Amino acid sequence: MAVSLNLYCNEAPNEIVVSCEAYDDDDDDNESGHCSVDYDDDLLINLFETEVDQMLESKVVSSRFNHSIVTARKDAIQWMLKVHCFYRFRPETAYLSINYMDRFLSARPLPQGKGWPMQLLSVSCLSLAAKMEETTVPFLLDLQIMKPRFLFKPKTVQRMEVLVMQTLNWRLRIITPFDFVHCFIARISSCFNDSHQPNRLRHLFSLVSDLIINTCIAIDSLDYPPSAIAAAVALWITNHSVDEQNLGHLHNGVNQVINTGMVKKIYKVIEGKRSSLKLMPQSPICVLEAALLCKEIAKYC
Repeated sequence: MAVSLNLYCNEAPNEIVVSCEAYDDDDDDNESGHCSVDYDDDLLINLFETEVDQMLESKVVSSRFNHSIVTARKDAIQWMLKVHCFYRFRPETAYLSINYMDRFLSARPLPQGKGWPMQLLSVSCLSLAAKMEETTVPFLLDLQIMKPRFLFKPKTVQRMEVLVMQTLNWRLRIITPFDFVHCFIARISSCFNDSHQPNRLRHLFSLVSDLIINTCIAIDSLDYPPSAIAAAVALWITNHSVDEQNLGHLHNGVNQVINTGMVKKIYKVIEGKRSSLKLMPQSPICVLEAALLCKEIAKYC
C-alpha cells in the first residue's frame, strides 16, 4: 500500500524501513578538532548584523511545534546526541542538527500517530549538520546506530534532506552561539584581569560546548538570538552576574546592544540546570567526559 504524500517520501513502507535486527552497529569512530577564531570589532559587527537578519527570518515562521511533538522531539534529540557522541562530532554539529529539526517542525507539521517520520527527520538533520561541519561524514546507514526504532535506505534519507533544505529556504549556514562565545569569554576575562591566565581560559573554552547544547535543548532556542545565548553562557561560566555593565563588556566598540532580559532568562535556565550539565552519552569515554565536565564547571562557580 502506497504511503500518502503527506509522509514526504511517497514510497511504500517496506521501501523506507528495514528491520533493526538486520543491522549491525559499526564501532569505528572519528576524531574531530576544534579551531579557534581571532575576533575583531568588524567581525563582531558583521556577526550581529547577520544575526538580526536571521532572527527576522525566524519570526516569519507561522507556528511553533505543538505539545504533541514535545516528547517525540526530546527522544529525537537524545538519539542525535548519542550518535554525535559516538562519532565525536564537533559541538557545532549537535547545535545545527537541533536547529534544523526545530526550524522544520516550526514550519510544517509531521504526520501524527506514526513514529518513523520523526526518526527520518532526525537522521536527515543530523546528516545535513555533519555535512556542514565535519571533515569526515559516515555513510547514511552507518549514521543510523544507537538502536533507532527504524532504519532508512540512503535514497529515502536523501529525499528527506532535500525536503528539509527546501523548508529551511536552503539556509543551512547560520550564526550560532559558538560564533560569539569564545570572544565574549575572552572579553570578560580581559576586563577582569583574567586574560593573563591562559590555562584557565583554555579550561573555560573547553567547557562551553556542552553548556550551550544543553541550554538550547532546555529553551526554545529559535526565540533567542545566538548572541544572547552565548552571553548568558559566557557570564555564567566565568561566574559573573547579568547586568548592564557586564553585558557592556561583551559588545563594547561594536555599537550593538544585547537584550538584557533575554540573557537573564537564559541565565536562570542555566542555573536551574547546573546539576545536570551533561549530554546523554552512551560510550564509557563520553560518560567520563560528562562527569569531568560537571567537576570542572564546579571549580568556577
